[in-house]
Amino acid sequence: MNIGVIGCGYWGPNLIRNFNALNDTTVVSVSDKRKERLDCIARQFPSIKNLTTDANEILRATDIDAVVIATPVSTHFPLAMEALKNGKHVLLEKPFTATVAESEQLIEEAEKRNLQIMVDHTFIYTGAVQTIKKYIDSGELGDLYYFDSVRVNLGLFQHDVNVIWDLAPHDVSIMDYLIEKQPVAISATGMAHFDSGIENIAYISIYYENNFLGHIHVNWLSPAKLRKTIISGSRKMIIYDDMEPSEKVKIYDKGVDIVKDKEQIYDMLVQYRTGDMIAPQIAITEALKNIAQEFYDSIQESRAPLTDGKAGLRVVQILEAANKSIKANGKVIEL
Repeated sequence: MNIGVIGCGYWGPNLIRNFNALNDTTVVSVSDKRKERLDCIARQFPSIKNLTTDANEILRATDIDAVVIATPVSTHFPLAMEALKNGKHVLLEKPFTATVAESEQLIEEAEKRNLQIMVDHTFIYTGAVQTIKKYIDSGELGDLYYFDSVRVNLGLFQHDVNVIWDLAPHDVSIMDYLIEKQPVAISATGMAHFDSGIENIAYISIYYENNFLGHIHVNWLSPAKLRKTIISGSRKMIIYDDMEPSEKVKIYDKGVDIVKDKEQIYDMLVQYRTGDMIAPQIAITEALKNIAQEFYDSIQESRAPLTDGKAGLRVVQILEAANKSIKANGKVIEL
């Protein structure tokens, strides 16, 4: 399978490396508007002969089967649509598109042409998230109560999107994959501390039926880099700390039991449970290797990939609603 890659900034070279490492895929063409980036790719990957500043050379090439797009989100829709219209399968960097309407159009076009469209929701393919998924699906956590995540660091400030569109797609995609529930409403607050008017800090609340709550804190103005998530269930709880070098996932046999006093019906007794903590062994395969393999396999097997266009759409729905809410000073946006 011949692959064309559009965009070779920070993420592009990693995608090129992983697709070239697969047995049955070869990156044959790379495009970027900056010639200095193409010069860098030429040094890193001398086997790639076609390096171009014109993305249309890849989009319209007859010898390319699939296109990988790692460009700013504002360019995702036109590039992906052109690729689909030229009969090419598409892998897009996160977030899927800049609007819900764009996501829906790409999904419709891919289905009409029987092509696969996939989103690089990287963390879904990590050993840590896959391990958490197994524990949740097994029922070991019991009824789920909340998903609470923090993703903060100092920089990098973006000039075209706010902190929600930059950092939150990671946590929203993880939550969407693990919880498998449809949210009913979104509320978000945040602040732009500089003249650009682009929010650099935000708090997003995602409301679900049955009292499940999602909460995501993203921030470009933190003195320390934190990547931590807590998932609480009625039986057990999980802490996922992506900054931990080895024990990224810890399962705690802790919780509370609410017991009604039969003699005084209005009294509620809270009983705390404290048990063991285990840190399961996590597979250490590079997530991008798994993404490249899943993209290839989904095309070969004519099936939807794990993080298909519909998964991308669900994330964009939450991001778009959060953006509307933050501009309306935290107004609840119903979905």
